[in-house]
Amino acid sequence: MVRPSSRRERAQDCVAQRGISIGLACRAFGISQTCYRYQANPSEENARIADWLVRLTHKQRNWGFGLCFLHLRNVKGFGWNHKRVYRIYRALELNLRIKPKRRIVRDKPEPLAVPEALNQSWSMDFMHDSLQDGRPYRLFNVIDDYNREGLCIEADFSLPAERVVRALDRVIEWRGKPQAIRCDNGPEYVSTTLAAWAAKHGIALNFIQPGKPQQNAYIERYNRTVRYDWLNQYLFESIHEVQNFATRWLWTYNHERPNMALGGITPKQKLALVA
Repeated sequence: MVRPSSRRERAQDCVAQRGISIGLACRAFGISQTCYRYQANPSEENARIADWLVRLTHKQRNWGFGLCFLHLRNVKGFGWNHKRVYRIYRALELNLRIKPKRRIVRDKPEPLAVPEALNQSWSMDFMHDSLQDGRPYRLFNVIDDYNREGLCIEADFSLPAERVVRALDRVIEWRGKPQAIRCDNGPEYVSTTLAAWAAKHGIALNFIQPGKPQQNAYIERYNRTVRYDWLNQYLFESIHEVQNFATRWLWTYNHERPNMALGGITPKQKLALVA
């Protein structure tokens, strides 16, 4: 179905190029003469929306319309209608290219347990990347499965079990200890150092099955956000630079980035709802 705005443009072209009357052109294209003569008045509010969208997409290059709108609605508190914001978003040509996915038939995995309270279940995992000079480094990520809050990102060239324990101790100091921590079967996690630490604190270590990353879906989805939001977009010259950027991004993720799994609110907003 052709939109009224498109029919109006075609009618105006016929009047200008073929010299037919306005009434005949309106009847031919099925619009009223009021529609034919309509001229949109530029709105200061639309300009404000456009300014916000341009700034958001420039700062957060990986955010699509959904995250931008939820940020404006739930984080910034604007009451703009999603259709109005999307119309301006499209007019500015800010749409992200969506890469089609190849669908692979897989066995249906066991449903992931959904935690019902804070500190009931944490997830932790490692990520890998390289500095500008080619030296590889690692990231140690920890999240709370309940509100998807990022608890820490530790960056270094080597992160043995002792560093994992030290990072977890720092988080427990301000967050409190979890009932259980979900992780894969990496050498740092199956070591006696981490096992002794968990037993001392009364924390259960839930290991996923080898080759079943979907059993650790919360942290895997978080890793994807880390990868596409900033890790793949910047080259860092030092570990100190990586750590500083990760710390700043973690604050943005927890306080300003809407999370689809939480209904479009941020992890801190989810935390405030249950406080």
